[in-house]
Amino acid sequence: MAQYGDELQRTAFLLVKDRQAAEEAVMDTFIQAYRKIHQLKEPDKLRGWLLRIVVNRCRMKMRTWSWRNLFPSASIERMIEETEPGPENLLLAEWRNQRLSEAIHRLDYRYREVITLYYYNELSVLEIAEHVKSNENTVKARLARGRMRLRQMLEEEGDGDEDGAGAL
Repeated sequence: MAQYGDELQRTAFLLVKDRQAAEEAVMDTFIQAYRKIHQLKEPDKLRGWLLRIVVNRCRMKMRTWSWRNLFPSASIERMIEETEPGPENLLLAEWRNQRLSEAIHRLDYRYREVITLYYYNELSVLEIAEHVKSNENTVKARLARGRMRLRQMLEEEGDGDEDGAGAL
C-alpha cells in the first residue's frame, strides 16, 4: 500500500473524477489483491496487476447509472504537490494542472482511461492494450483522438482570455 497507494489513488481520481470514489476504488483494489494474491504468478508484475484492478474498479463505477447521477459535477481537487520555487510559478502551475485535469475529466471514458495510463502511469501502448483488452492500434487511435480533443478543449477555453494566458 505504501509503495503503490499514491499512484493508484491518482489514477483512480483521474478516471472517476471524485476523491472519495477514487479512495473507495483503491481500497477495493487492495482488498481484492489481498484476497487473490495467490493468482499473481510473477511478483515483479505487481504494479501492473494492481493498476489493472483499479482501472477495472473505476470502469465498473463509471458504468453504473446511479454513479453518474450521484456525482454529476464532482469538484476538481489538486492531488499532486508542485515543487517549483516561487509563488507565481506555483500558482501558474496549479492553474495549468487544474485546467488540464478539468479537460481530461470532460473526455469520454475510453479516451480518459488511455491518456491517464499513458501519461500519468507511464505505461506503454502494449501495456495499455493488455489492460483494456484491446489491440495496440486501437490504443494509439484513442490516444491520438484524446489528445486532439484535449487540445480543442484547451484552445476553446483560451479564446476567452484577453491576455492570451489561456493557451497552453
